[in-house]
Amino acid sequence: MTKIAIITGATGGLGREFVNVMMKEDVDEIWAVARNGAKLENLKKELGNKIVVIGKDLALKESLLSMQALLLSEKPQIEYLINNAGVGKLGAYDAFSPEELEATVSINCHAVIALCSLCIPYMHRGSRIVNMSSQASFQPNPYFTLYAATKAFVTSYSRGLHRELKSLGITVTAVCPGWVNTELLPKEWNGRKVEFTGIVEPRPVVEKALRNAKQGKDMSVYGAYVKWMQIFSKLMPHSLVMSLWIKSIEKYN
Repeated sequence: MTKIAIITGATGGLGREFVNVMMKEDVDEIWAVARNGAKLENLKKELGNKIVVIGKDLALKESLLSMQALLLSEKPQIEYLINNAGVGKLGAYDAFSPEELEATVSINCHAVIALCSLCIPYMHRGSRIVNMSSQASFQPNPYFTLYAATKAFVTSYSRGLHRELKSLGITVTAVCPGWVNTELLPKEWNGRKVEFTGIVEPRPVVEKALRNAKQGKDMSVYGAYVKWMQIFSKLMPHSLVMSLWIKSIEKYN
């Protein structure tokens, strides 16, 4: 039986780092899932035939159905499912089109739970699910409201599913980084350069995520700043945390 890892959002940022690190793991194939077919092909050319290219837009129901059909056809043994694909945008409630609202929830929430449900039957004791969440899941974030809400969903879902699957020996880990230096970060907001407190590179976030998953943890939090914010958000009223966040972004409005 072919042992595989499935990585969504595999062509850039954290997803690309997950692919790089997964190349060293005991898997026969890495199913790299992303929308950009050209980037996927470049990934395969660079890393070799261990990469299986799967060009899918996970916001679409048809893509999830085709993933289901592929699993039924191949019947692999899934060692890792890494739900990394996600979208996020800074802005007030009225900065989003109906299409953007739907796509954000579809990719950040629905695709995660759908792929978990599709993949669990192909997993075994020792398999691991890694769901990319965010520090933003610790509390509401005005003007980052939609993204933070979807990541709160991911963290809650992952931790609950982790407990459900404990008897099966399958680990589910919500990864909650702060700002990560990838191409997805907006460089400007309303014409001003954005300053990111505690920004880190992708590689250490990925390495700690996989280490924590192997340790059976339901959350992975990298960096002193994010750990402090996790504690602060637990101890302080969220009204205060939100006020401090709003104050920190006032200069961009």
